[in-house]
Amino acid sequence: MVTLKWALAQERQETREMLDIYKRYTKGQASKQDLQVANKQFIDILKGLGLGVFAVLPFAPITIPLVVKIAHMVGVDILPSSFSNPKPPKTKVLDKPKDD
Repeated sequence: MVTLKWALAQERQETREMLDIYKRYTKGQASKQDLQVANKQFIDILKGLGLGVFAVLPFAPITIPLVVKIAHMVGVDILPSSFSNPKPPKTKVLDKPKDD
C-alpha cells in the first residue's frame, strides 16, 4: 500500500508539472525539452486511463495483472512510469528550532 501511495503522489506531482509546462507553453515560455517532458507525462495519464477501463470490469483483481503480464510478454509498457519504478515522494525538510 505504501508503494501505491508513493506512485500516486509521484503521478500527482508530475501531472502538476505537466500542467505548468503547458501553461508556460501557451505563453511561449517553455522550451522544447520542457514540452517533451510534459508530453511524456500526458502519455502516462493516458496509460492510467486505459488501465482504468479494466478496473470497472468484473474480476478486475485478476484481469489487470493478467493484462499487464501479457503486455510485458509482448514488449508493451502499459503501466505509467511512476508505477513501474515508484520512488518515495520528495518531502520538504523543516528546520528544527535550536535549543538555547
